[in-house]
Amino acid sequence: MTKLLAASLFLAATAVAQEPVDRATLARIRDEGLNRSQVAETFNHLTNVVGPRLTGTPAYKQAADWAEARFRAYGLKSVRQETFPFGRGWTLKKFVFELTEPRYMPLIGYPEAWTPSTKGEIVGAPVYIGDMADTTAVKAQASRLKGAIVLQTQPQDRFIVTDRKEPSLTDDSVRIGAPPFLNPRGPIAGRGAAGILSSAGTGVVLRPTQGQHGTMFVLGNRATRDDATPAVIVAAEQYNMIVNMVKAGSPVKMRVAIESQYETADTNGYNIIAEIPGTDRVLGSEVVIVGAHLDSWHSATGATDNADASASLIEAARILGTLGVKPRRTIRFALWGGEEEGLLGSRAYAQKNYAGDANAAAREKVAVYLNSDPGSGPIFGWYMEENAAAKNIFDAWLDPFKDLGARRNVMAKIGNTDHLAFTALGIPAFNSLQDYVEYDQREHHTNMDFADRVLTDELKQNAVVLASFAWMAAIRDQKIPKPAPIP
Repeated sequence: MTKLLAASLFLAATAVAQEPVDRATLARIRDEGLNRSQVAETFNHLTNVVGPRLTGTPAYKQAADWAEARFRAYGLKSVRQETFPFGRGWTLKKFVFELTEPRYMPLIGYPEAWTPSTKGEIVGAPVYIGDMADTTAVKAQASRLKGAIVLQTQPQDRFIVTDRKEPSLTDDSVRIGAPPFLNPRGPIAGRGAAGILSSAGTGVVLRPTQGQHGTMFVLGNRATRDDATPAVIVAAEQYNMIVNMVKAGSPVKMRVAIESQYETADTNGYNIIAEIPGTDRVLGSEVVIVGAHLDSWHSATGATDNADASASLIEAARILGTLGVKPRRTIRFALWGGEEEGLLGSRAYAQKNYAGDANAAAREKVAVYLNSDPGSGPIFGWYMEENAAAKNIFDAWLDPFKDLGARRNVMAKIGNTDHLAFTALGIPAFNSLQDYVEYDQREHHTNMDFADRVLTDELKQNAVVLASFAWMAAIRDQKIPKPAPIP
């Protein structure tokens, strides 16, 4: 070990040892959160009662209204919903998807979000274009595509078969973020397919997924045009079967019908905000923000993305409210909308309240932003955004939870979560580090993201850790250090 490394480790250990930890209050938080928890009921309501929470839909607003009512019931203050521009929502009303000849088989598929309805029920032989050379060849077949069921790509031959490595278990550099899409070859690349197939009057387009065993990754685009070709994501095994049947000359026929509804009565997105006011005459106007996104995609119930974190955040608020704690700084809880479409809710909130010269004073009063999103299972620690000074503090705060599954904080950054709305403004912001077992393969943005995959004890741990970190940040003499500037 070099002298420099030894010195660095010594300084880090010394900083951890010197960071005060309010173990008495943490013990109260742990007792309330583990022995009188309501998180299972909250999680069940979001997943099984409300279900999918696509932003812009009545279901999302139902979840937002319910969460607001929970915050009020727990005695939090300044409880409110704040709007941001979103656009129309989308609801699936009915879907029929079947192989009818040469044998009957119900098929596994799900329409993409914001896909329009089909023009009634489409019954006929599918047209396979996956082996066509290019767009010119596709356009030459326009007469066959009109009103047809189109198989757009070649069979799916690459699959997501591994999850990302768990950063808390290794010192090696690991991929931070979801695996890349493994799109099969087809004659129409990227977004070019929409215009060509729409111009041809295609009835519906079918595409396979990179998931295995009936798992489908189903997303959508809120900018989808009314006259776009309706699109269905199909379980890879069944898509491949149908293509191979067609190529073998089998007399294949299918039945497809999509009835969808655009939600235009209310085009707002909604964030839900609630607070425990700070009591210190000097620090009370500073804020610790704890956030998670409430919205989900539509083909399952968004259990691990992100009802688990939302339920844990609501429970963290309940714990602190029930205990009647008096933080020095204000603790603000935020449930964001529109995360799945581009971090829209958190970005709208951060830009409105903290961006620019006019908000400089307010921006300086944010002590820290704590976000909970990717992964499931226990909170192992935090992604520290390469902020060594903050890591020393978080290491001390994490230590009391090693018996509940906490492991360590890692220096790495993570992308595509709501904390980026705050780091972009120079605010110290961090995301929880959780488990990825089956998350990338099976749960993230799929039709398999159901409540069965989440354990109540893990939700309890999440809530206790979130409440505890919020408390420690709210009573600390100093705000969390900002990352050192890059030389």
